[in-house]
Amino acid sequence: MRFLHTMIRVHDLDKSLDFYCNQLGLIESHRIESELGRFTLVYLVAPEDKQQAEVSQAPLIELTFNWDTEVYIGGRNFGHLAFEVDNIYETCQRLLDAGILINRPPRDGYMAFIRSPDLVSIEFLQKNQPLEPQEPWLSMPNTGVW
Repeated sequence: MRFLHTMIRVHDLDKSLDFYCNQLGLIESHRIESELGRFTLVYLVAPEDKQQAEVSQAPLIELTFNWDTEVYIGGRNFGHLAFEVDNIYETCQRLLDAGILINRPPRDGYMAFIRSPDLVSIEFLQKNQPLEPQEPWLSMPNTGVW
């Protein structure tokens, strides 16, 4: 397993970039704009991690700016931790066998979410290409929130 990023939702992208870049000294690595999804993702890297992030796209902070306003309550502005795993099905099965609820099963062979005991969302992303969708994951419903 490899740490990828931490996601934080922001209300004002310019103000947040000023804080994280100009005040804290982080550097913008890259960004993704989604007209369809109505969001902007801006990935930031600490100066001493820049060389590693250029090669591996990690470790990063992901600022998520949703174009439509939303009030984030209950810590919802903190999104999730993200980890890349070698086999998402094996990872989820191991967690399920240990009694951990899979909130968002890896139906697509690529992405799954669980929550920590303190309700922090944790995302798992399949390394390289998504695996072929398979049961029991394919028909497993979402449970709760993540």
